Amino acid sequence: MRRAEIVAFLEARFPRSLAEEWDHSGLQVGDLSGPCRRVLVALDLEIKHLELLPQVDLVVTHHPLLFRPLSEIRVETPLGQKLKALFSADVALFSLHTPYDSAHGGLGEVLAGYLELKNAEPILPRGQLLKLVVFVPKGHEERVAQALFSAGAGKIGKYGHCSFRIEGTGTFLPEEGAKPFLGEIGREEHVKEIRLETIVPAERAERVVEAMLAAHPYEEVAYDLYPLSLRSSLHGLGRVGELSRPRMVSAVLGQFAENLGVSQPQIFVGPKDREIRRVAICGGSGGNLIPQAIAKRAELYITGEAGYHQLKEAEEAGLAVAVFGHAETERPFIRHIAGLLREAFPELEVVEG
Repeated sequence: MRRAEIVAFLEARFPRSLAEEWDHSGLQVGDLSGPCRRVLVALDLEIKHLELLPQVDLVVTHHPLLFRPLSEIRVETPLGQKLKALFSADVALFSLHTPYDSAHGGLGEVLAGYLELKNAEPILPRGQLLKLVVFVPKGHEERVAQALFSAGAGKIGKYGHCSFRIEGTGTFLPEEGAKPFLGEIGREEHVKEIRLETIVPAERAERVVEAMLAAHPYEEVAYDLYPLSLRSSLHGLGRVGELSRPRMVSAVLGQFAENLGVSQPQIFVGPKDREIRRVAICGGSGGNLIPQAIAKRAELYITGEAGYHQLKEAEEAGLAVAVFGHAETERPFIRHIAGLLREAFPELEVVEG
């Protein structure tokens, strides 16, 4: 197995197209063409991990090791020691960071699962949507549509297989060397065609187009991809949803803390002696999502980090906020990613750091 296979698997689940503009996720150090027998999964590459590097081929972290431009690299600094150790051991380092935070099935869903939130949706949707338009000869549109849907197109909220179809007339003139599905060389054809439209998440566009071309009967397929200003409801920062039944704030916080492996929140503002139903969660630094949590009618917001003024805004708006710590709310990354890799690559040895 190659390192590139591991990275391709992770990027398929947590697409780099979801990265924030300021982020530097992806391959940070090393070469992905080499073999991979053992992987270290960690929140950050720390000094304590360096003794493990000679025994691993790939390091997968949540936070990037290289985040800001460097003017110098000095081996006596912690960063210099880490880079020297990576290169000396020929180990590659790959960071998931904000694509993992935003992706469907990433950190948001993991934390929402601690409270078994129902109808959970992103607090702040992320992910570009495209509109795909393809022209199909009448009678073949269903086959092409099903290929599109199977590849991930046509999803709007809780509805799948969404499309729009209208009949029209297509024209073409097969030239010398063509092998037309319909018509003859040198003769202009007028064919009844269906204009088929559907929605495609940008990160699935390549796979969707490949499936469409494989299912389409034409030798040359006429299609268009248009960027949309709408955001995908599939991905996004944080999650907001409903508890299965109304519960006291203190009970909700106790359940979340137990699943997170801590005793209690580091900071709490708002009343604990009331019943709530609607909860918003965002791991890491989520204080800037407090206005969106309020707009989504959350009664309790759980996050890893929030500033004084952000907490004051929440308190005055009647939103209870529990702050559990930046690293604490992102640490589930380690167990989650390690589990995914073990399931997908049984022969791979995965070390949790």
